[in-house]
Amino acid sequence: MPTKAKKRSKGRAWKLAILLVVVLLAALVGVVGYLLALQPVLLEGEPQTQIVEIAAGQGAPAIGALLEERGLIRHAWAFTIQTYLTGDFRRLQAGYYQLSDDTSTAEIIAALAQGKSALRKVTFPEGLVRYEMAPILEKEQICDSAAFLGASGQEAVEQVLGTKLPDKAGVAEGFLFPDTYLLGIGDDPDRLVTQMVGRFKEQFFDPYWLPASRTKPWGNLFQVVTLASLVEKEAKHDSERPLIAGVLLGRLRKTMLLQCDATVQYALGAHKSRLTFEDLKVNSPYNTYLHKGLPPGPLCNPGLPSLRAALNPQATDYLFYVAKPDGTHAFSRTFEEHQAAIKSLRGRQ
Repeated sequence: MPTKAKKRSKGRAWKLAILLVVVLLAALVGVVGYLLALQPVLLEGEPQTQIVEIAAGQGAPAIGALLEERGLIRHAWAFTIQTYLTGDFRRLQAGYYQLSDDTSTAEIIAALAQGKSALRKVTFPEGLVRYEMAPILEKEQICDSAAFLGASGQEAVEQVLGTKLPDKAGVAEGFLFPDTYLLGIGDDPDRLVTQMVGRFKEQFFDPYWLPASRTKPWGNLFQVVTLASLVEKEAKHDSERPLIAGVLLGRLRKTMLLQCDATVQYALGAHKSRLTFEDLKVNSPYNTYLHKGLPPGPLCNPGLPSLRAALNPQATDYLFYVAKPDGTHAFSRTFEEHQAAIKSLRGRQ
């Protein structure tokens, strides 16, 4: 007969064995649950892609909560634990990411830690030319500068807008809408140009040009964009853009030389704070001190205020203007008034 001590010993052994089994089962369930928590949200069906901004200074728990809220991962706690297990919690990079709900948590963590597939926020201010946009794109590693210039031809504009430009247009200058874009590293330059012309279509062509074109505006689309580029370069304040457009259009209708300084700057290929009389003689079809009418094409890519001003210039009998130190202009009706305004302003400087 077993003694009571032996019975107690066997009882404890059984209890320990059962406890061990329970612990092992719990651990197994935990591991399985953890592995399941790392699986993609979407296992079947059409994936949904989102652009997500990871702000500088955001830690793994905050990033996990954001991704869970956006439906890109199953559980924020699994995301956080995984970053600590891999050591990636120190390497998560700020930026814009294009993430999909069919991607595992581990793959998303790797993407954030490596800056993989990160999007760059690229802003093109109003008034830039293609040759100024191209190096910005190359610096941000979006695409090669030469590739962008090669892709920004007239055909891209015509394809997106569904309209024909004059053969002299040649390139997309004037139609690459200045705005802020989220662009992928190594992006396709053709897709990028299409996106920028698409923004022009969305912001100006569809809502403003198409309705106005039915009532026969003063010029065709290419002429309006060319005038808008002059307005963009000449005006510093939005409130003056329609009036400056009106002055330039008035000179065109009277077959006067536009004598627009911005066209000379463009012909020179460099900005000068003050043009000389020799500068005004530069031999270029863009020099409106020598050639009547609009220049051959846009000087830059104008913003929406300049485009709207060129489409609907303010009616005015002013034919001259001169810049003031604060960026506004003094407007005159006659050459004598204009000369007096110049003399007055230079006397204050």
